Amino acid sequence: MSFSKWIGGALGWSFGGPIGAIIGLAVGSLVDSFGKAEGGSFFDTSEPRRPTRSRYHTQTQSGDFEVSLLILASVIIKANGKQDKRELDFVRQQFVGMYGKERANHAFKLFKNINKQNISVRPVCLQIRQMMDHASRLQLIHFLFGIAKADGLVTEDEVHQIYKMAGYLGISARDYESIKAMFYSNSDNAYKVLEIDKNASVEDIKKAYRKMAKKYHPDKVIHLGEEHQKGAEEKFRQVQLAYELIQKERGF
Repeated sequence: MSFSKWIGGALGWSFGGPIGAIIGLAVGSLVDSFGKAEGGSFFDTSEPRRPTRSRYHTQTQSGDFEVSLLILASVIIKANGKQDKRELDFVRQQFVGMYGKERANHAFKLFKNINKQNISVRPVCLQIRQMMDHASRLQLIHFLFGIAKADGLVTEDEVHQIYKMAGYLGISARDYESIKAMFYSNSDNAYKVLEIDKNASVEDIKKAYRKMAKKYHPDKVIHLGEEHQKGAEEKFRQVQLAYELIQKERGF
């Protein structure tokens, strides 16, 4: 698969708006020769198109998720003022695992140029919020915490940046805290994963577990393709582990 064909397949709804402008700048130097051969630029970013209302909240495609992830990952990697090789390696490994080596290499060519830009987080996240379904946005937040923890420590700068993104993406505080708690192992965070208080009754705990298992079930992002099932399964597994930890602690 050529780079230009991969870009064409990965763009989806991101062709317009702030995301389209970012991708256009990143692609420019990579496919300049392609644009000249076709008699024009690969993207026209001078007047980014607004997404049409008919595409709002439609089912997210794998390419839409991929492009959004590349942009937001570049922000998190630079959140604490430096780029850690372990975080870069984590992103690469995740992309190889999800998409295969060839597609991951194409993604990283683009990622390197995205990484050179100063990304304005709010408009990017607002576009993603308009166009991406809720389950896919939750998956984005989970992946971003994974990047942050790849060097062994989630810094306050990284937490603050992901928190801001979650707000712009329309992720509730309880959902944000639930996903964040998946990256810290103790009984207090087990309750946060299930979005309940420590004084919840056994019946409330069981009810919360059923609710969260449904919310984070891998089938919720099946439309993104098999490549994204692994990340979804990890969230689902964390819900199960949290419930088992509380069961053991409370003895039921």
